[in-house]
Amino acid sequence: MRCRHHKYHYVAARCLVDWRGQAATSDLCLTYCLGDIRSAFKSVHFLQFAVNSFVRSISREDSLTMAPKSFKLNTGQEIPAVGFGTWQAAPGEVAAAVTYALKVGYKLIDAAYCYGNEDEVGQGLKAAFDAGYAKREDIFVMTKLWNTYSGRAEVGLDKSLKALGLDYVDLYLVHWPVGMNPNGSDDRFPRLPDGSRDIVWDHDHVATWKQMEGLLKTGKTKGIGVCNYSRPYLEQLLAKSGVVPAINQIENHPGLPQQEVVDFCKEKGIHIVAYSPLGSTGGPLLKSEAVTKVAERKGVSPGTVLLSYHVARGSTVLAKSVTESRIKSNLEIVDLDGEDMKILNDYSDALVKEGKVQRYVYPPFGIDLGFPDKKGGRSMPNGV
Repeated sequence: MRCRHHKYHYVAARCLVDWRGQAATSDLCLTYCLGDIRSAFKSVHFLQFAVNSFVRSISREDSLTMAPKSFKLNTGQEIPAVGFGTWQAAPGEVAAAVTYALKVGYKLIDAAYCYGNEDEVGQGLKAAFDAGYAKREDIFVMTKLWNTYSGRAEVGLDKSLKALGLDYVDLYLVHWPVGMNPNGSDDRFPRLPDGSRDIVWDHDHVATWKQMEGLLKTGKTKGIGVCNYSRPYLEQLLAKSGVVPAINQIENHPGLPQQEVVDFCKEKGIHIVAYSPLGSTGGPLLKSEAVTKVAERKGVSPGTVLLSYHVARGSTVLAKSVTESRIKSNLEIVDLDGEDMKILNDYSDALVKEGKVQRYVYPPFGIDLGFPDKKGGRSMPNGV
């Protein structure tokens, strides 16, 4: 038998399904409307369920759209809040991933000479432009000067531009405040006979930055910035340079908040771009009590929480994947409120207090780079 109100339930069901595409709600509604009253709710309970589902879907949509889409840099440029990272992507997968990322709405692509895949990134960009998914002028592309080119900044930029197939990049970044032998055993990772990194021990990162400043006059980059700079290194750089870096790209997540760097950069007008936002693949951060608690509060995955954390802090976050479904879902940033951020910040503060922060990316350069959690190593000119 059918309920006498089944026509109205069906209309309500279709509105919900058509507007939100919620298959589970559709199944329940259609089951009820077809008259299987043994497995459905009574009329009043069903209507209450429908209204609650509708309200929850609106709330989630609002949280998705409230998060900022971009941030203004000290150069006047707008940098997207979420970018597509290309580090450690397997050969043969990068081009298609970049093309798909632009197809589904990414506006920021992060590359680096060190990654060894700029040519594939360039292929992906060209394919997307040719297909009409995006225009070059609407895409923010940044790449990085590697350590073996620290004394040859323009040569490094020219090599990257050629590989990317571009006339300019939107930002060119110093990858690390480190110099490595430009005439060593390998173009990217020269080593000494004992297997250690072939470091240029008198390298001065401020001198490299002076070369970066000169690139602004060439038209080959619209802005310059740094990566992996600690507060002490930034203080030295700012004291002896004429251009403030547009960004500082650092490893950042609740397990490594780097609050001293984040706060200093904010004070100086340097935008933070976070890489490795999930910590490590399958790592403890995704399963931590704080992250899972916020995920439950927002009705999203722990990964979405960790990406949204940075946007809530006023930072850009780099998401990385070669899987289409994940590439697309990584764009879904939710608006974290004060209580959400308190849960995550309390977790971070406890790790800092207990000395349990975890940094996943720290090459064995043997240099003291000024990070509080990584003491030791040799001091460098204009370093610590």
